[in-house]
Amino acid sequence: MKLKEKVKVQQLSADNINWQEVEKKVYMQTFKRLPVTLVRGSGMKVWDSNGKEYLDFFAGLAVNNLGHCHPVVISALSGQANTLIQTSNLFYTIPQTQLAELLVNNSCLDRVFICNSGAEANEGAIKLARRYGKLKLNGAYEMITAHESFHGRTLATTAATGQTKFQEPYIPLPDGFINVNFNDISAIKAATTKLTCAVMLEPIQGEGGVNVPDDDYLKKVRNWCNEKGILLILDEVQTGVGRTGTMFAYEQYGVEPDIMTLAKGLGGGVPIGAFLAKDSVTVFKQGEHGTTFGGNPLVCAVAVAVLNYVIENNISNHVKNVGQYFIEKLKKLAAKYDCITDVRGRGLLLAISFNQDISENIVLKCLEEGLLVNDVKPNSLRFIPPLIATNNDVDTALEILDKVLKERK
Repeated sequence: MKLKEKVKVQQLSADNINWQEVEKKVYMQTFKRLPVTLVRGSGMKVWDSNGKEYLDFFAGLAVNNLGHCHPVVISALSGQANTLIQTSNLFYTIPQTQLAELLVNNSCLDRVFICNSGAEANEGAIKLARRYGKLKLNGAYEMITAHESFHGRTLATTAATGQTKFQEPYIPLPDGFINVNFNDISAIKAATTKLTCAVMLEPIQGEGGVNVPDDDYLKKVRNWCNEKGILLILDEVQTGVGRTGTMFAYEQYGVEPDIMTLAKGLGGGVPIGAFLAKDSVTVFKQGEHGTTFGGNPLVCAVAVAVLNYVIENNISNHVKNVGQYFIEKLKKLAAKYDCITDVRGRGLLLAISFNQDISENIVLKCLEEGLLVNDVKPNSLRFIPPLIATNNDVDTALEILDKVLKERK
């Protein structure tokens, strides 16, 4: 048996292996993958197994905020890997405490819990809100979320996610989640009852298609939560850490959440998530929530390095400037092609819509031309490049998109 396994490993290490065929035999087929095997990345670019180069305007799904293999990330990762990787949360560790302090000092929240992903962060936020409801709101446990939202893949976060395509395979889902229309304060008011403990929203809906609310929407929601004594949870898994032109998107809307969740760009490529809360909301007692791997020294050291780099180099302002340039160029492209019906987003979380369901075809054509973009909806493209993207990168990406649209026309 050991000899057989050794032979398999040797075979798989051969350069002429078709990795996509191997994947189809051994991996659960839950992803609709693009027909490319990526093997290397540096900065804004990645290369496939055939040596072809691509400009990355996908960034690992808004994860690689500093691009691929940034020296800051590599240095922190290798340095900590040679020092201490995992201990469990039954011991104090320095990188975890440093990260928590950085997050508290640069946000409006007071306490942090570090986990492994956005789904875990949102799951923790849901548990904290329910615990608060039990202790402070006469047992209230229901949460209001929005249609077209996305909060994760666990059963609870799937129930919170307001998209039936994610929910239907797993019905019956955990109860206690009410989905209402996004950007509609009257819908939230109508859904609020004595059982409501929280409203949970993305400041800008990412997976729902980059849906940007009215400027006063979150402020109205905040006022309503204050009036009813319920919590406001902001899911900043995709919008946080500079993505929209400020460190956190809530800063642009003049509100402060009671609980906020983070992940994706927080680690610059390593798997990490976190949820933060105000002191008055942090009602967990010892043993009421936990994680084995969450907050381990390895990922926390990287996240500290990434956050420090973002803060010290004012990356948020860079994103704001490049994002404004990007959206202006997209509007010019929209004026050129009748098939583009909308341009939207903030910072480097942008999208365009088409008058037909052609986005998958556009993505494949862009891939052929050396550009990675995302068909977030059948009729919409999403652009979520690394936050280090420049105006020149934007020009290159849109030259490729222009070529693809021109050839299609």
